[in-house]
Amino acid sequence: MSTSTASTVAGPTAPEDPDRIGALRGAIDACDAEIIELVRRRLEISQEIGALRAASGGTRLSLSREQQVLSRFRTALGPDGAALGMMLLRQGRGRL
Repeated sequence: MSTSTASTVAGPTAPEDPDRIGALRGAIDACDAEIIELVRRRLEISQEIGALRAASGGTRLSLSREQQVLSRFRTALGPDGAALGMMLLRQGRGRL
């Protein structure tokens, strides 16, 4: 692919701004730290729910609840959101 074709396909190129890129990467790192903390918190809560359900003789999961979670993620984030929701569910209850 020639350089002119690459520019056309990728769109016009702007000069790189290392300071701006660094700042944006820092913001991503901060988001990642928050996400990790929230996932850990979610995992703890989910495991507690599973233990309470098991202690009361129930099953370790509720399919209707899982469908609600997946629907919420799919609605907010699209098909990949449903995959993310499923990954979070698996983290909390383990694979079936």
